[in-house]
Amino acid sequence: MRIGIIGAGQLGQMLGLAARDLDIECRFLDPSTSPPARTCGEVIQRPFDDAEALADLAATCDVVTYEFENVPVAALQRISDDVAVYPPLEALRQAQDRLLEKRLFERLGIPLPAYQTIDSLQDMVSAAGALGLPMVIKTRRLGYDGKGQFVVRKTSDIEPAWQALGTQPLIAEQWVPFDYEVSAIGVRSVDGEICYYALSQNVHENGILRTSRSPVDAPQLAARAANYMRLLLEHLDYVGVLALEMFVSGDQLLANEFAPRVHNSGHWTIEGAATGQFENHLRAVSNLGLGSTAGRGHAGMINLISDIPDKVRAIDNGFLHDYGKEPRAGRKLGHITVIGDTADHRDVLMDSINKTVT
Repeated sequence: MRIGIIGAGQLGQMLGLAARDLDIECRFLDPSTSPPARTCGEVIQRPFDDAEALADLAATCDVVTYEFENVPVAALQRISDDVAVYPPLEALRQAQDRLLEKRLFERLGIPLPAYQTIDSLQDMVSAAGALGLPMVIKTRRLGYDGKGQFVVRKTSDIEPAWQALGTQPLIAEQWVPFDYEVSAIGVRSVDGEICYYALSQNVHENGILRTSRSPVDAPQLAARAANYMRLLLEHLDYVGVLALEMFVSGDQLLANEFAPRVHNSGHWTIEGAATGQFENHLRAVSNLGLGSTAGRGHAGMINLISDIPDKVRAIDNGFLHDYGKEPRAGRKLGHITVIGDTADHRDVLMDSINKTVT
């Protein structure tokens, strides 16, 4: 079995490492000169929408998947008659546009914060009146890790927000005074088998995920999240891993966005679950039968951003994943997973490592 993976970043690398245990060969497409996944298989160094390179990938692989959601849908449509492409292109299309994504949540009855489309400065003024302040202005496409966003806290912020983002289609979102953020990770196979991982509680800094902790001790929220996940997976006839990010506000879960791929907030599953999200994604798209998603204790994940201090490399109370990337401000260079016998034990381990990281 050979799987083609579009993107050879750290997610591609972790897919490649999981593939070895399944005796699956991976072939990647990525324009970077030294991407992390180069250690896991051949990398075709061409643009993601290069027709010739995509045709080559389709002709030499049994199935094609992708590690990030900004792959041009039109490019993948050109090869979808020649090879199975998972997750399905409709899921990718919906996730690439925040407006389509929110309308999908509404159709499925998944609660979400109020929003309005923004096509002009006057639209932004009107949204401030309708949604109240603060509100969040986001680009409809291509935003990630806090990019393409502007928080409008007072009316004098409206003009700067328009100047910063107004050259592209936008959306305004109601500010949610949430208690905390969670991610639900689910996986569905070609045959329709579905499995869910435990909820993780996430903390972001400057728009970038900093830590995740799992499981969340909230059975009712977990059951509700699993229902929302099932609605998405079945409606989209989904195949692969899907991440649904949500705000917790009291006893409410409000959808923020979904990612049609393996996800940073699920990295804890490599050591913290019987079958990690990367292995289960490969199992799903290859229809090999899903592995158990049962947890192994209380897991925590710490992202290593901008730098990996030498002291971190010497830790003996966690699992270090170094992506092999050149350091750069705001860049995810690796992560550390810890497993505790209890939630308190996990948090003590994470606090100890955080002191080393900072």
